[in-house]
Amino acid sequence: MPDLLDAAFHAVVYALVGGALIVLALGVLDLLTPGHLGTHLRGPDDREASGSAGLVAAAWLVGTGGIVFTAIWTNGETSLGEALLWTVVFGVIGIAVNTVMLLAVDVVTPGRLGEIVTTPGAAVPLAYVTAAAAIAVSAVVCASIA
Repeated sequence: MPDLLDAAFHAVVYALVGGALIVLALGVLDLLTPGHLGTHLRGPDDREASGSAGLVAAAWLVGTGGIVFTAIWTNGETSLGEALLWTVVFGVIGIAVNTVMLLAVDVVTPGRLGEIVTTPGAAVPLAYVTAAAAIAVSAVVCASIA
């Protein structure tokens, strides 16, 4: 029974830290987009929500979740403190490189990326590129952990 309680405690701690990193990623993405990201996802004033913003936000969350998963999975046999340290360090690295990648996509594409991906309506091709870049960069961070 002590093993079960210990594992359950670790699961709760990992979930809280992982959840905090995912919320941090969403907060950083909110800072990088014009207006309030939640409004673009929900749809302001009963207008249509932005499919592009939803796609990019989902990619950031999946990418960050993948990094958190990989850090925990590859360090689960170490002490809880060491595994959490790896999780936080690589989670923050993932958020940072996703920020750089988003800014790089903004530089190499015409227009203002933030405005384009927060426009109400269906997702536009640039949102797919931005989402793919977020997943790709997150996968690279995952590979560096393993």
